[in-house]
Amino acid sequence: MSKAFTRETDAPDDDDELPAGPSIPTGAKNYMTPEGHARLRAELLALIDDERPKVVDIVHWAASNGDRSENGDYIYGKKRLREIDRRIRFLTRRLEIAEVVDPSVHQGSDQVFFGATVTYADDTGEERTVTIRGIDEADNSRGQISWIAPVARALLKAREGDEVSLTTPAGPRRLEVIAVSYPPPRPAG
Repeated sequence: MSKAFTRETDAPDDDDELPAGPSIPTGAKNYMTPEGHARLRAELLALIDDERPKVVDIVHWAASNGDRSENGDYIYGKKRLREIDRRIRFLTRRLEIAEVVDPSVHQGSDQVFFGATVTYADDTGEERTVTIRGIDEADNSRGQISWIAPVARALLKAREGDEVSLTTPAGPRRLEVIAVSYPPPRPAG
């Protein structure tokens, strides 16, 4: 088959510029806890120091085997290398603009700020506990929500005992703040 009819895999994919994570609202800061910042930094360093060099070695080996158009190791390796490079660029940008906020400075406060663990009850009496985290570190399966989530926006700056209004597609709901807590300060050193 003529080379004119084969797609060379060295060209970037069309999805190369798609974001690799949630977007930050225009004009907003990328708030992050120290733990979240450390986790993203560790992921970045692992990609740069461990995973990328391994994939580069595989691609180099596969390329030396000859015909690249039907070489699965080469094709997959180049694709994986693009994915790794895209994630490295994303993490680098996010860490550059991150504003690390230590929630333990609010220890003992009854007001909701970034990093708070909040227990609230909705207007049906159902209680829920959430921790307000950064956009890149929130994990809903662990009860963590992003500070830009509607529930978090409604709760921010409220105090224990306050009622706040949450606008939902089904109409406004009332949330009562029951408890607010923060992690203890980390030991120095």
